Amino acid sequence: MARFKRKPCITLIALVLLILAITVFLSELISRDSPFSSPADIKGFPKPESQENRNKKPEEIKMSSAAQSDKDAELEATLRKFPPPNYYLHAFYYTWYGNPKIDGKYIHWDHPQLPHWDVKVAQGYPQGRHSPPDDIGANFYPALGVYSSRDPSVIEAHMQQLRTAAIGVIAVSWYPPNMKDDNGDSTDDIVPLLFEVAHKYHIKVAFHIEPYKGRDEVNMFTNVKYIIEKYGEHPAFFKYLTNTGKLLPLFYVYDSYLLNSEQWAKLLKHTETNSIRDTPYDAIFIALLVEEKDKRDILTAGFDGVYTYFATNGFSYGSTQRNWASIKAFCEDNNLMFIPSVGPGYIDTSIRPWNFQNTRNRINGKYYETSLSAALEARPDFISITSFNEWHEGTQIEMAIPKTSQTVYLDYLPNKPSIYLEITRKWAVIFGGERRKWQE
Repeated sequence: MARFKRKPCITLIALVLLILAITVFLSELISRDSPFSSPADIKGFPKPESQENRNKKPEEIKMSSAAQSDKDAELEATLRKFPPPNYYLHAFYYTWYGNPKIDGKYIHWDHPQLPHWDVKVAQGYPQGRHSPPDDIGANFYPALGVYSSRDPSVIEAHMQQLRTAAIGVIAVSWYPPNMKDDNGDSTDDIVPLLFEVAHKYHIKVAFHIEPYKGRDEVNMFTNVKYIIEKYGEHPAFFKYLTNTGKLLPLFYVYDSYLLNSEQWAKLLKHTETNSIRDTPYDAIFIALLVEEKDKRDILTAGFDGVYTYFATNGFSYGSTQRNWASIKAFCEDNNLMFIPSVGPGYIDTSIRPWNFQNTRNRINGKYYETSLSAALEARPDFISITSFNEWHEGTQIEMAIPKTSQTVYLDYLPNKPSIYLEITRKWAVIFGGERRKWQE
């Protein structure tokens, strides 16, 4: 009788041990390959101590935490020195510069002198590339020198200058991955660092989509999808709350007129089968207004607004300040955003030595203030600044310094290198005050 009881007992113990072994095995397997969050990733559960900290002495961990706290406190103190950012004030920003130290060569600072389209005229002007660091493709010389857009210290300095100017959003010049402008290298890989540093300074990032080779309505959808999937959840990614209650990204589309309105409509009209509208990649798309006839094309295409980009008053219909009131009226009538572009001046004779007619003297800041005043009179939705650092065309508000060399450079004298940042800051406050009045 005792023998019959022992046998089921042994069987039961064996079964329990087998279940325990399987449980341990599965637990180990899940911990290695599970796609699910572990308790350490769930809010409320402490994260396991890192290997780095496990190897540290307690006093070293305390020192590391203290150093981080000091760093955070230092940043907060720095931010308190700046005015609050105005997110209705956007600045066009370029990341195409490079130098031998960071990039192995000069990029864009050695910009070629472009020939005039008329061969006879072209013969009367110099051609060839600039030779940095003393001879660069610009009429002014940057206070940061011939910098690299990849240099973290340069991006940090730029963000500080932007915050000094109370600029809330940078519209970064953008080409798709592995694509570039005619004189530079691919720059998409710079954007992640730009986002990180911008966020540190509470600055938002929008995208200024350039006319890359082969741009059409199909690959525009693909590229917008790429941008939103990669950066859409980043806290520095600029989004705007529309009148319909949607929180959407905003894209400036440079030289949008190069694609006809029928093609744009396939992307931007709600009625089209392959439209981007009402998808997770919907956005506010802003077209470049150049000629007066472009207004109707932009409307037909399904864009959400217009901007004027060019800093030369009178260069185009869109950039002519006396036209801004009528452009604003057209936009209001058709539920479009109006974003006039203002600039501190214009001179591009370092790269287009024959283009004197489009030069606009800065007049020690008066040209810029007149442009800002004209923009405010039109009651715009946003104001865009051409530019923070487009040095080739002399539209930069970035700090410049006097430079003595064989090449003759302009400068901001008798004012300080920061004069255009200070003017921007002043008008950012005025713009903020005016916006509040318009909403009353």
